[in-house]
Amino acid sequence: MVYHLEFEKQIVELEAKVMEIQSMEKGGVNLKDELARIREKADRILVQTYSKLTPEQKVQVARHPDRPHFVDYMKRLIQDFTPLAGDRFFGEDAAISGGLGRFRGQSCVIIGQEKGHDTTSRIMHNFGMAKPEGYRKAQRLMALAHQFKLPIITLVDTAGAYPGVEAEERGQSEAIAKSIESCLRAETPLVSVVIGEGGSGGAIAIAAADRVFMLEHAIYSVISPEGCASILWRSSEFAKDAARALKLTAQDLKQLGIIDAIIEEPMGGAHREPERTIDVVGDYIEKAINELGTLDGPTLKIRRRQKFLEMGHTV
Repeated sequence: MVYHLEFEKQIVELEAKVMEIQSMEKGGVNLKDELARIREKADRILVQTYSKLTPEQKVQVARHPDRPHFVDYMKRLIQDFTPLAGDRFFGEDAAISGGLGRFRGQSCVIIGQEKGHDTTSRIMHNFGMAKPEGYRKAQRLMALAHQFKLPIITLVDTAGAYPGVEAEERGQSEAIAKSIESCLRAETPLVSVVIGEGGSGGAIAIAAADRVFMLEHAIYSVISPEGCASILWRSSEFAKDAARALKLTAQDLKQLGIIDAIIEEPMGGAHREPERTIDVVGDYIEKAINELGTLDGPTLKIRRRQKFLEMGHTV
């Protein structure tokens, strides 16, 4: 089943018309001129729509269920992937996946949040919301990368850390803080990409990196628009206002100096051309790792820590 966003209604109707005409042509009816006209109109409206998305519309695109997830990136970019499970303290957390592999010929550690593609996988991965054992697994993987001097790639896509009672009982805040510390201590290149949602501490726990990239229609903020609206306006109905106020788009965050670069998506969003999107993300990661690889471990750590200390600093 193809999922369409509410603001895409006119585009979807035109694309359906194109498919209808194509089926008629197969029956021997010549409608080439009409087909070209409708295609041109659909493409024009697609460009117009996606070139001026509002913050709340970008939230919808970032959450699109057909958008490529961690597992899609891992399968296309990583060869000989060996998953590593468990935190050696409590158990396994499926919301955060990670392991060892080769990225374009170079050994690496890759970590990311996986939301799942259907009901069964979403429940299994807890909708990408990790519990403490997930963040402690990430710490273990980063320590492994530090020990063997392997670059770390992290892919961020979570609404936030799991807020349940059992997570708090097992030390959710401490696990997130320690995971951020692990990012800042690693003496090896660390590259992070926000591929969908970057929600609160659940995101930055694996994104305190040397290079932080965002896909063009991804979002990254201290809280979800719905959560912000519930706190400030006592109603999630004000989520649109919250999305505008939070400055959560890639464009806002690049301007504020929170991220290093925006990765352009195919017209109409990553969900329309997932393989092309993944390849472009891979190019950005490869370039960053090659640049960072010229620096020694202590220098990387000092520069990374200084980068985050300077955020928000005013003279």
